[in-house]
Amino acid sequence: MSQFDVVVATCDKYLAPENITPYIQNILTEDQLVLSALEKKGLKAVRKSWADPDFDWSATDKVLIRTTWDYFDRFDEWQQWLDLVSEKSTLINPVDLVRWNMDKHYLGDLQKRGINIPKTHYIEKGTTTSLKELHAKIGWEETILKPCVSGASRHTYKLNAKNIEAHESVFQSLIRDEAFMLQPFQKNIYKGEISLMVMGGQFTHAVLKIAKPGDFRVQDDFGGSVHDYQPTQAEMDFAEKAVAACSPSPYLARVDIIRDNNDELAIIELEMIEPELWFRLNPKAAEVLADCILT
Repeated sequence: MSQFDVVVATCDKYLAPENITPYIQNILTEDQLVLSALEKKGLKAVRKSWADPDFDWSATDKVLIRTTWDYFDRFDEWQQWLDLVSEKSTLINPVDLVRWNMDKHYLGDLQKRGINIPKTHYIEKGTTTSLKELHAKIGWEETILKPCVSGASRHTYKLNAKNIEAHESVFQSLIRDEAFMLQPFQKNIYKGEISLMVMGGQFTHAVLKIAKPGDFRVQDDFGGSVHDYQPTQAEMDFAEKAVAACSPSPYLARVDIIRDNNDELAIIELEMIEPELWFRLNPKAAEVLADCILT
């Protein structure tokens, strides 16, 4: 018999923080909502850091990846942990889905499955080219450059003719070791990015993320704000269709969408590893997730 039914995985800095900022309080609140929802279903659940060297991961039936928000800074260690845990327990979401979702090449796979994404040009690791050459070849005047493995807008840059040379050296130092993607800047991002939460394939709730004036990054790390949002039926259907295009099916997902430059609904990100899910705005969604895990 396992000691736990579910371990809710966080990271070291959020496990037992001494300085509880409003940001950290939101993390603690949401993880507790998940724990409470699991316990209501009669499941024995506990919260652990994914990097805990002393925990035996065979002591739990399932591991729910939640607030492991340092994995992209410890990527090699994270990959080893996925290997370890998937051998000893069951990951939520499934490990194959987690590995696929870690690399933004997955967006190209979704496009092949009929899901609209903004135009995207992948720049593979070790490519010998310059940003100036790329822009001249593709013909996009204003673009967004981002790593294929990233989070929290790490090395995400808005480029144009005025600033492209200033980013050349950092691009050359990074492209040697990691792949990047280039997309035309999406002008509708200034209207906000919609995040739709999908549990067990069904939409539960949504938020609208808006960047601060003069910025395009909607993350709160950069001054973005979050607002409750009631999506249209078309937006809900689009989110569920995107999740249905994934294999295996995810227990949980966050679908980030905008209207692209052609004014069509498009996926910016489909987050299935450790997305922020704003359970504090809709605690019942945590119960829906718990039901999915139980079944």
